[in-house]
Amino acid sequence: MVSRKYLVLLSLSGFIVSLDQLTKNAVVNNFKLGESLPVASSFFNISRVHNAGAAFGLLANLPPNLRDPFFFIVPAFTLAVIFAVFYKLRDTQSLSVYALTAIVGGALGNLADRIRLGYVVDFLDFHWNGAWHFPAFNVADSAITIGVALLMLGMLIERDGEESIGLVG
Repeated sequence: MVSRKYLVLLSLSGFIVSLDQLTKNAVVNNFKLGESLPVASSFFNISRVHNAGAAFGLLANLPPNLRDPFFFIVPAFTLAVIFAVFYKLRDTQSLSVYALTAIVGGALGNLADRIRLGYVVDFLDFHWNGAWHFPAFNVADSAITIGVALLMLGMLIERDGEESIGLVG
């Protein structure tokens, strides 16, 4: 019988990747690059942005012969580490299971963009009256951020010997 944690991994990460790709495709099919639709004019826009870099556009200016391998090798290594940690989790460590599943789903969603397009499509654009502007992001980025927050919370809550991941010792 398949462990519950693997069912969660397959179903939730599959849902995240599907939702991520569906929303990105909707933006690509309905917006020109750089086009923006105010949703809440002083707070939120849907804006089509292409991110060739990492989070917040970091490393976007690297030459493609350095940048492209980096953005395939690092996610592959990171996913391998996550799967190794995931394997050690117990079914009872629900918070950590959901956290790592969200991170995997987000990572795969953005990796799909990089493989298919050579960049990541971002579109969630938050700002405040022209004085502050957060870099655009997407569903995959949101899943990764939520996953990391849940993972930190899980490390605090699931700490006792019976519930710990058991990476040390």
